[in-house]
Amino acid sequence: MAALLLSLSNIALTFGGAPLFTKVDLNLAPGARVALAGRNGSGKSTLMKIAAGLVEPDAGERFVDPGATVRYLEQAPDPEGFATVGEYAASALGPAEDPSLAAALLEELGLDPDRAPRGLSGGEWRRAAIARTLAGRPDVVLLDEPTNHLDLPSIAWLEARLAAMKAAMAIISHDRRFLETVSTETVWLDRGETRVLNKGFAAFEDWRDKTLEEEEEARHKLGRKIAAEEDWMRYGVTARRKRNMRRVAELQTMRSRLREERRPQGQVRFAASAGERSGKRVIVAKGVSKSYDGRAVVDAFSTEITRGERIGVVGPNGAGKTTLINLLTGRLAPDAGAVELGAGVQMLFLDQGRDSLDPAMRAADAISDGRGDWVTAGGAKKHVATYLKDFLFTEDQWRSPVSALSGGERARLALAAALAKPSNLMVLDEPTNDLDLETLDLLEDLLADYDGALLLVSHDRSFLDRIVQSVITTDPEKPGVWRRYAGGYDDMTAQRGSAPGLEKSALSLRYGPVGPTGTGAKPKKPRPKPGDAAPRKLSYKEQYALEKLPGEMEAMQAEIARLKETLADPALFSRDPALFNRSAKTLSAVEQKLEHAEEEWLRLEMKREALDVD
Repeated sequence: MAALLLSLSNIALTFGGAPLFTKVDLNLAPGARVALAGRNGSGKSTLMKIAAGLVEPDAGERFVDPGATVRYLEQAPDPEGFATVGEYAASALGPAEDPSLAAALLEELGLDPDRAPRGLSGGEWRRAAIARTLAGRPDVVLLDEPTNHLDLPSIAWLEARLAAMKAAMAIISHDRRFLETVSTETVWLDRGETRVLNKGFAAFEDWRDKTLEEEEEARHKLGRKIAAEEDWMRYGVTARRKRNMRRVAELQTMRSRLREERRPQGQVRFAASAGERSGKRVIVAKGVSKSYDGRAVVDAFSTEITRGERIGVVGPNGAGKTTLINLLTGRLAPDAGAVELGAGVQMLFLDQGRDSLDPAMRAADAISDGRGDWVTAGGAKKHVATYLKDFLFTEDQWRSPVSALSGGERARLALAAALAKPSNLMVLDEPTNDLDLETLDLLEDLLADYDGALLLVSHDRSFLDRIVQSVITTDPEKPGVWRRYAGGYDDMTAQRGSAPGLEKSALSLRYGPVGPTGTGAKPKKPRPKPGDAAPRKLSYKEQYALEKLPGEMEAMQAEIARLKETLADPALFSRDPALFNRSAKTLSAVEQKLEHAEEEWLRLEMKREALDVD
């Protein structure tokens, strides 16, 4: 077994008198790809912070290989205090690491390193934070919701980049497709303990459900055994006193086990407040256009959305998804064309930033807008406290300010507040952000049964495939033109030929071809057209580099091993500090040189394969 780079053993932590962790382990060996799964509130982000060394547990041990570099992408990065995006992205690099490594990643992600931080969108900040985390040559990468606010091209870039890295990784994400693509092992954080599945996330949900079913069966058997012992205590034939006392003690032990057992957290009970039945035609758009600064964002778009239809809207950041949604819902006037809302439309709008939640407001007031203590949901009138309990909020939480809630809890509260309002048209902008997978399952069930129309903006490919009946996205050839495709996300990419935003991406040049779903799978190569000017083979210089690089990389690896052996001498620094510093500086330079050589070899190898047309 490979030596561990980072290990958490028997971690225990208590918050507010209640145990969050009782016995938690996390082991990251070189090359590990661990998906960290668990309900909102189970402590996943806190465990990441313990792994990053930012939170001290009450008990247990944290081990980090002395030579390992650990980088942490927090769920809500704080970019304050930096003059430029490049300065922020380079701030995690060590003194011997080249800042241009961070700048190169920013440029791959479409960000200007010299840009001032003020005015960056949530997606741009997330990309800058990812560049900061991955720059250089980290040995361990801890990623907390890395796909939040990312568009599909950026998610595809991240998947390919992680696949090309050798670092050990632990990842928290609500994006099923992303976790299925990048993970090879799953750690389930449940009721204060961890359980390990030596398979990627694709196998996790079936394994989790089977585990919970077995627990419930064991609990039922224990209950029946207790009932049998209680019957014996009342009516059984009296035996020797010593034997009777033993059975009494065993009964008390079984009762204690059943009483103290921590059961799984309950499920959210979703119910939407139904509005009046709308007319059959909910939205009719005819030749709608909108331009900004001479650039067409929406160009002559026409569509009709009827009652009960579920429509997805996807596209890269900056393509105009929000503009299109605002045009279709009448929140923005078009430059040309017309939009008609059907009779009796009652619209529910959930914004991506959850701006409707006032951080200073009590959670209970966020549900009722401060107008009382009662709401009507699912046809039933409920007290706000009961309604919040359906969304797994405790009595203490509904009295607390919104600012005291975690990211996942705020997402749940925003959904609860939105669903308490009567509607027959839902407009949901990135509703999956920060929600745990169990809550997503229930939200999917709710939306599948919703009688009204649905407009869903999302970058979650799996969620789209499970929910929508058609997808509106950009035309790959014509800027500003939007088209509607039948089916879910995968159906759209099959019809369109690529994921939106990846048509002209440089991603395939650096990491190899990216498939329609952005998973790094290679699509079938088209035959060259007559007259294509593209080279049909590697140049002499590229072929020479491809043959020479493996030997150079092997020599560099040997040099790195020699330098590490030199630096492993505990007395070296006191005996010869100049040699120690010189060796450390050389080691860093050779490691960077090796990384560049490996990336160049990978690029050339991918290019050679792409040119190898059958």
